Amino acid sequence: MTSTTPNPAHVAAAPPAYQLPQRVTQARVLRSEWTKLRTQPSVFWSLLATMILIAGFGIVYSLVRETRPPHGAAIASFDPAAVSLSGVQLAQIAVGVLGVLLITSEYATGLIRTTLAAVPRRLPVLWGKAALAVAATLGASLPAVFVAFVAGQSILARAHLSVPLSDPGVVRAVAGGALYLAVAALIGLGLGGLLRSTAGGIAALFGLLFGVQLAAGFLPGSWANDVGKYVPTTAGQAVTLVHPDPASSLPPWTGFGVFCLYAAVLLGLAALRMRRGDV
Repeated sequence: MTSTTPNPAHVAAAPPAYQLPQRVTQARVLRSEWTKLRTQPSVFWSLLATMILIAGFGIVYSLVRETRPPHGAAIASFDPAAVSLSGVQLAQIAVGVLGVLLITSEYATGLIRTTLAAVPRRLPVLWGKAALAVAATLGASLPAVFVAFVAGQSILARAHLSVPLSDPGVVRAVAGGALYLAVAALIGLGLGGLLRSTAGGIAALFGLLFGVQLAAGFLPGSWANDVGKYVPTTAGQAVTLVHPDPASSLPPWTGFGVFCLYAAVLLGLAALRMRRGDV
């Protein structure tokens, strides 16, 4: 049995080694996270659900209020913009789950080990996910809230209940719906990064957005309103109201600031665990 020596002329030359130094920058991490974001089917479905819930439920509720208009003293407190934007309360579930899945899906598949091996400092990964969560949520929710507002007001106009976009506080309320959802996505991301479990993160998200609000409602006397102002959902949704009730809600931007503080604390805890904990 004989062996043949390959002809050196026919052997493919090895590609030259890349000589330039490689640096892990936030921009490169963002590009990497963008590739993950647009290739995850759950992202598409979450954003689609967000848009449908905002526009669809806002239109349906506007139709309901057209057939059941306010009467008497209730007319003074009626907020037509809030009726059109009522879908934001449901859409926060979709964007919150999206935030959770952006990070827990990597822990579930083990991809996080590869990600953190490529980015040894770790935290740029979390900041990249946070930036893209905000960008994706705003990109989907901003058009949806304006569609919901325009469609809802055209329905309410038939009962002479509509409000124009030029009225004071209306633009802030409409844009505030998208801002609220963007921060809700960050809360989901923070919970997912902190708990590293999809089921745990979603359960904690529901508890924070709905459970705390329900628990505050059971407090005795004036405590329900005094404490309720500062729970995440009530505080954040103040920015979506044209005329928030001072008795049960914080001023719009103050409430939104409190909501952002919840997100910042959760992201900070997630960053601490990512930096110091094992994968």
